Amino acid sequence: MKLPGQDAIARQADEHLVTHRVKLPRKLVEHPIRQVGKRLSMALVVLLATAFIVYADHDGYNDNSDGSVDLLDAFYYATVTLSTTGYGDITPVSDAARLTNIFVITPLRVLFLIILVGTTLEALTERTREEWRLNRWRSALRDHTVVVGFGTKGRSAVQTVCATGLRKEQVVVVDPSGKAIEAATAHGYAGVVGDATRSDVLNRAEVFRAKQIIIATQRDDTAVLVTLTARQLNRGAKIVVAVREEENAPLLKQSGADAVITSASAAGRLLGLSVLSPAAGMVMEDLISQGSGLDIVERPVIKAEVGKTPRETDDLVVSVVRGHRVLGYDDPTVGGLELTDRLITIVRATPATHVAPDARPLPRD
Repeated sequence: MKLPGQDAIARQADEHLVTHRVKLPRKLVEHPIRQVGKRLSMALVVLLATAFIVYADHDGYNDNSDGSVDLLDAFYYATVTLSTTGYGDITPVSDAARLTNIFVITPLRVLFLIILVGTTLEALTERTREEWRLNRWRSALRDHTVVVGFGTKGRSAVQTVCATGLRKEQVVVVDPSGKAIEAATAHGYAGVVGDATRSDVLNRAEVFRAKQIIIATQRDDTAVLVTLTARQLNRGAKIVVAVREEENAPLLKQSGADAVITSASAAGRLLGLSVLSPAAGMVMEDLISQGSGLDIVERPVIKAEVGKTPRETDDLVVSVVRGHRVLGYDDPTVGGLELTDRLITIVRATPATHVAPDARPLPRD
């Protein structure tokens, strides 16, 4: 297994300096500073419009100091009027000016106050609301699924798990790319921006309370480090890891992974099967695509099936999980089914057959 070079180590050190944060699914909103700037611009437009309206009818106003109202006086009057200060030194005296105040200036005053007060309240409460939402999310998060890496493998894995009935609120995605986390939150998943090889980043994803962890990083050495860190933080979670090279699978097992999927070899075997039998390749592709066609599900043995052989059950049983062993349906050691056994069956996918996979980690030798 090749270790990263000095350039990669330096790049990882720079990435550690990036502030990691939790992002919950929500509608896209503008940055608070941009929102304040936009609303201040709107307030300035209202002020200018009011000043020019007053100046256009300056003959209908009286200034106690000199009797006339010029452009500066119009801006002064607009300012004190919209801010509800109202010193009374400049007043509308004509009927037209008073009607303009009733039907134009007063609505502009209300609009001006709404813009400023609304901006102030939103700026003051935005962070508090987000912190409250984040704390509530953390307190409610239990037995969730953590997905490290939201590339092609990570997205496909979480889609498959959600197709079996897992709610999107129970999925947390960890990825160093901000764009990947934005894509995850757009799909309804919570996200943590940061390097998953660091324990503080995984802690932000509440990995110590997770039920299952899916690791789908781009590099095998990164997968090893993430697996070691995740297993140290959570001894009971089921950890499934994807690697590129088959020679790295034993190292992942030693690092604490319950299952290791060699993506390159799996794709190659599916390609070979499709060459030998395109129909068989289509069936295999259907089986590993949850939610449509045929699905492979794992379920417990019911009381009515105890003592029967796998072939005597109503479902199409392909394997029996007994303890930490996975036995074929035709294995003579299976004998009669036991209540503690679990069956791996092939079923027709319908909305009613969404069966969440068992997340109990099998004992490791």
